[in-house]
Amino acid sequence: MLVKLAVSTFAMFAVSSISHNGLSGLSKAYAQTTGSIQRGQSGLPLPRFVSLKSSRVNMRVGPGRDYSVDWLYLKSGLPLEVIQEYDNWRKVRDSEGTEGWIYQSLLSGRRMGMAAPWHRGKKASVDLQREPEDESKTLALIEPGAVGRVHVCNGDWCEMTFEGHKGWIKQALIWGVYPGETYDD
Repeated sequence: MLVKLAVSTFAMFAVSSISHNGLSGLSKAYAQTTGSIQRGQSGLPLPRFVSLKSSRVNMRVGPGRDYSVDWLYLKSGLPLEVIQEYDNWRKVRDSEGTEGWIYQSLLSGRRMGMAAPWHRGKKASVDLQREPEDESKTLALIEPGAVGRVHVCNGDWCEMTFEGHKGWIKQALIWGVYPGETYDD
């Protein structure tokens, strides 16, 4: 029996839309997997992926509580890319390219991934497979934009869990890990 998992676990509420800078920083982010790693004030690599710790998080236009709220995220576990640090604030980018600042205690190092968010709203699905092989049995069809937990990435495939279903997805179809990145939680 093939299960289709929907994006119902993904929720994001836009308060206003001030900054949409696209995904141009992904080529810079690839430096993390090639050995030229930049480090932030925290000593952690920049850029890097994190996830939201809370189910209600404000994204601000600047690094401080005096700055206005640009977005309100309503889903814990949502993957974000940290692209800059200032004191206890992290400048992040979401899967749609929106950038802003979030207080570091609202972020988690737990790696989460989003299935092909660039296909959201289209008639498409991502195969969750039993083994990290093209010919492997499909366990479930994942709707674009669905968020799951990343366990292992080998540079080509990632083992993930979506709503209790664990399997492998081609790494190129996940937003939340870098191309060619290896990861093991």
